[in-house]
Amino acid sequence: MIGIFGLVLVAAISVYQFATNGVGTTGVPPGQRLHFFSAPLAASDLNGDPNAAPPCTLAGHDPRILNACLMAKRAPLVLAFFVTGAGQCIRQVDALQTLSSEFPAVQFAAVAVDADHSQTARLVRTHHWTIPVGYDRDGRVGALYGVAACPMVELARRGGIVQDRLIGDRWQSASALALRVAALR
Repeated sequence: MIGIFGLVLVAAISVYQFATNGVGTTGVPPGQRLHFFSAPLAASDLNGDPNAAPPCTLAGHDPRILNACLMAKRAPLVLAFFVTGAGQCIRQVDALQTLSSEFPAVQFAAVAVDADHSQTARLVRTHHWTIPVGYDRDGRVGALYGVAACPMVELARRGGIVQDRLIGDRWQSASALALRVAALR
């Protein structure tokens, strides 16, 4: 039932994206800059909605917030988008968690699209994720990235320029993602 809900949610996001933006691609194409945003971390006590135009400075940065701009500024960034009820998407976040220990010079993060704080925090605890996982309660970040399918991951060089965009079930394992992550420069 949860899996069906996840698929319906992804379909609804797709219809919304098409209705508001027309035909387009999912995510950010290689060579383009990531859309910077900030979102509350699921493992924190912060409740709120994401910010589609966050400041990209450490001054006043709240450590309870995932700030994509600050992360991309420091190092290459691997950023996944997932739906909490979709097993294949959750497996991709598990894969990122595994890769985070193999690639310490790369930042890893994930965002639960159209998810609330408690359900995302529960996933973080049960899967023992230590990478930053934000939640996108109002779907703003999902819409910003045109999330129409998952698993979906953006791989960006330091500074936030996308090197690779990976969509689909093929990318839900650490072994499938490892070569692409290793190629990040």
